[in-house]
Amino acid sequence: MNRIDKLFKDKKKDILSIYFTAGFPELEDTLPIMRALEKAGADIIELGVPYSDPIADGPTIQDSNTLALQNGMSLNKLFEQLAKMREDISLPVIAMGYLNPVVQYGIEKFCKKCQEVGVDGLIIPDLPMKQYISEYKDVFDAYGLRNTFLISPQTSEDRIREIDKHSDGFIYMVSSASITGAKSGISQEQITYFERIQKMGLSNPRLIGFGISDNETFSTAAKYAHGAIIGSAFINLLKKAKKEGELSGVITSYIKKVKGE
Repeated sequence: MNRIDKLFKDKKKDILSIYFTAGFPELEDTLPIMRALEKAGADIIELGVPYSDPIADGPTIQDSNTLALQNGMSLNKLFEQLAKMREDISLPVIAMGYLNPVVQYGIEKFCKKCQEVGVDGLIIPDLPMKQYISEYKDVFDAYGLRNTFLISPQTSEDRIREIDKHSDGFIYMVSSASITGAKSGISQEQITYFERIQKMGLSNPRLIGFGISDNETFSTAAKYAHGAIIGSAFINLLKKAKKEGELSGVITSYIKKVKGE
């Protein structure tokens, strides 16, 4: 069974997915951070594939992309780093990136490499659904990769139901009409949106992302979905941890605080 499918089958709530950019803060930090996340109790690792124009992302993740590229990160380097990932990483791993680098690399070649190293799913925010269905779905399926689409407060009900029909893995609920970035608190407007989606009875699990940063925001989001995704706040934490020279301990402390342990 795909690790994403197994996770959502075995765990119905409070799923914590952590995003970070591969090759950041330093080029060879990718696997050590993944190992620290597994040890700390994260449920999913969302591995950002650096790109020069990450359109959905705010300044924090943009900067991490820029630095990772400057460090020398590329898809070839990433797959090289992940070659032995499954020797000690058992969590579901999702590659999140943009369509251009994947197309340049070659769609089938990319999917084949993902399967070889043990990547379980993909999030490609700028992949149009029609193109996915007509050109990519069969390839993704052939290599056992779950594809995740994003919805936002502005997404129509018809579109959400179409996404639900053609999704596998889970649906990524963008918490607000904004770019990524840690924010303080969750507004009543956002909760109204969460409740609206909750009442739709979708067939796929949902994770809420954008603006999730601490126990308060994680716990609130998790009341209305199967869990939540933290990105920018974790990137900021990595900067701090690297300066202090204590990566694993800082990560463990943060994850436990987010989960209220």
